[in-house]
Amino acid sequence: MLHPSYTDLMKVVNSEVEEGETPVVNSRYSIVLATAKRARQIIAGDTPMVDADGKKPLSVAIQELENGKIKILSEEEAAAWEALEAQAAAEAAKKAEEVKAEEAAQPEAEEETAEEE
Repeated sequence: MLHPSYTDLMKVVNSEVEEGETPVVNSRYSIVLATAKRARQIIAGDTPMVDADGKKPLSVAIQELENGKIKILSEEEAAAWEALEAQAAAEAAKKAEEVKAEEAAQPEAEEETAEEE
């Protein structure tokens, strides 16, 4: 038997949803997908957010979900999060280009001062 049960995990995930709103998770399948995704992240090298002494990655992911250390996002929240990440990546790329352009311009300025001397 899975401990905690699917219903207990669903209650934890949906605990922040106000009455009358659509729950974030309404099936076991959603719990399985979320914990499997987090387990893959842990396998890939992410640091567990709970004590993981000798536990398998999936067990760690389930414990993180149960303790509220990770959050399952609704479709709307996930879309908003992805948009923010894309915006941040675009800003970082723009800043990197600006720094590169500044670095490229600096040697030219140094050459001009050397020629004047």
